[in-house]
Amino acid sequence: MTFDAHQLDVFLLVGSAVTLLAVLAVRASSRAGLPSLLIYLLMGVLLGEAGLGIPFEDAELAHALGFGALVVILAEGGLTTNWREIRPTMRLSLALATVGVSISVGIVAVASHYLLGLSWQVSILLGAVTSATDAAAVFSVLRAVPLPRRLTGALEAESGLNDAPVVVLVVLVSSGAAVEDGPLAMLGLIAFELVVGVAIGLAVGFGGAWVMRRAALPATGLYPIAVLCLTVLAYGAGAGLHASGFAAVYVAALVLGNSELPHRGATRSFSEGIAWIAQIGLFVMLGLLLSPSRITWEVVGLAFAAGLILTVVARPISVLVCSLVQPMPPRELAFLSWAGLRGAVPIVFTTIPLADGIAGGERLFDVVFVMVVIYTLLTGPTLPLVARWLGVAQRAEPRELELEAAPLERIAADLLQITISPASRMHGVEVGELRLPPGASVSIVIRDGETLVPERRTVLRRGDALLVVTPRKQRELTEARLREVSLRGRLAHWLADER
Repeated sequence: MTFDAHQLDVFLLVGSAVTLLAVLAVRASSRAGLPSLLIYLLMGVLLGEAGLGIPFEDAELAHALGFGALVVILAEGGLTTNWREIRPTMRLSLALATVGVSISVGIVAVASHYLLGLSWQVSILLGAVTSATDAAAVFSVLRAVPLPRRLTGALEAESGLNDAPVVVLVVLVSSGAAVEDGPLAMLGLIAFELVVGVAIGLAVGFGGAWVMRRAALPATGLYPIAVLCLTVLAYGAGAGLHASGFAAVYVAALVLGNSELPHRGATRSFSEGIAWIAQIGLFVMLGLLLSPSRITWEVVGLAFAAGLILTVVARPISVLVCSLVQPMPPRELAFLSWAGLRGAVPIVFTTIPLADGIAGGERLFDVVFVMVVIYTLLTGPTLPLVARWLGVAQRAEPRELELEAAPLERIAADLLQITISPASRMHGVEVGELRLPPGASVSIVIRDGETLVPERRTVLRRGDALLVVTPRKQRELTEARLREVSLRGRLAHWLADER
């Protein structure tokens, strides 16, 4: 098959139009509290055989492109994740990504075989592909919900780490190696791939950060490209050594994203843009791969039943067991159980058995596709409501906007944005009474649409938006101080000393 200039023109026309519509659809999906994947999947279905008739049935190509997109999405997740936020719950996240996945796979597999009548191979594959939470869905939805850092950190780290063991399990089961080698050998192989993948990620991350801090590149735009290439290099090195490339890329990106690198702001923005393109292309492609004529009421029933087992039984039990390594209040564990968002990742993983041509591969793909749609519609919009009902939601905290750092004269500072709510006791406090840590200062006050340059005697009012500049090393202390004043008013300085 040839690809000439005319086909390129058509591809660019259709591709740019679809991408533009997908970008504009992000606002609508965010308002509804839904991961944008649902709109993108629908766009793919409409472009496929049920709509414009674009043919796409190459499962092997879908498998390869899907993995490529996941590499970019995981890299963006690691680059934009704050290590200080996920570190306190890392034990729980690791347990959920390993022990929790194992428990979930076992429960779903047994229930699917004995209750839904699926073969053991398809049942295990169904449990495996649906046990991994989706990084793109978690990052896009949870970061918009006002939650404590320990919850968002646990879920983000879990979604970044659990792809690695799942993909190894799916490959082993699809190829039949799991039956030939036995469960102990399979567990040993998974452990080996994870450990080596993490080691490669750490090596590439710290080594890459050392190089980037000393590289005087001639253009700002080269730094984001170099950092993203380092994360992809980690994946390639991991895959080349028969280790977990997914673990390597996420760990390398996490190290690079939390290192003092030149032009961190530009790198984050670039990685977010590339990740959005990867998400759009991935979801549209998966929608193209679906044949709506195969979606029968039987498939819908299986999808609903399997999703119910996963959401109501498997996920809560796995969270409860994993909480033994790091206990949490029951209401937070309940939210972790409900917030195990599944997105495109389970669908991508079904392309592995589909490409291997196992019996029931198409049916597995259809069931997982329908299940993702149903339970994304159910869980996504209800997360804010469930958070409030369980009492784990919190009022909005200052949001960080990192400043760019020049490669030679680095400005290691962050910009915090905080809005004084009607209930805040910061109302009536003078700027000088905030007593921020050394080096931090209120640079701008926005009041009634007008910008004010504050003085020490400037009195803050309800509804004011503050822009606070703080040295990066003082950011946590600055945020803590702002919260103290918001809770206790101008006397927070002495009240904090008395505790």
